[in-house]
Amino acid sequence: MMSAYNREGRAQRSISLAIWFEGRLVGQISMGGIIFGALRGAHIGYWIDQAYSNRGLTTQAVDLLTEYGFSSLLLHRIEINLRPENAASRKVAEKAGYHLEGERPRYLHIDGQWRDHLCFVRENPRIS
Repeated sequence: MMSAYNREGRAQRSISLAIWFEGRLVGQISMGGIIFGALRGAHIGYWIDQAYSNRGLTTQAVDLLTEYGFSSLLLHRIEINLRPENAASRKVAEKAGYHLEGERPRYLHIDGQWRDHLCFVRENPRIS
């Protein structure tokens, strides 16, 4: 798995990072689907151990990875797609400055079914 993460990172297709707190692995954040050219976009996904939620760690990780995507990769647009019932993830997206763009019916196949998602977006203010 680690070699796949490294290979994808070197090819600038995806970036997967661990979230650490006080020396403990407590979560993960990834920027995937990195596309250059006319789109210049990506999507961010994340998870955090429930024992470490509501501490701002995930929001901080989203802020940092978003800034990397905008300043270093010069991406125009980054999305966070989340399940409508995931209030905690929605709170993270909104606190990180992402705005609701719309719904994506049957967007991802999860746990044996196609699941609806909400799409939150940020655009790079430095790119017009």
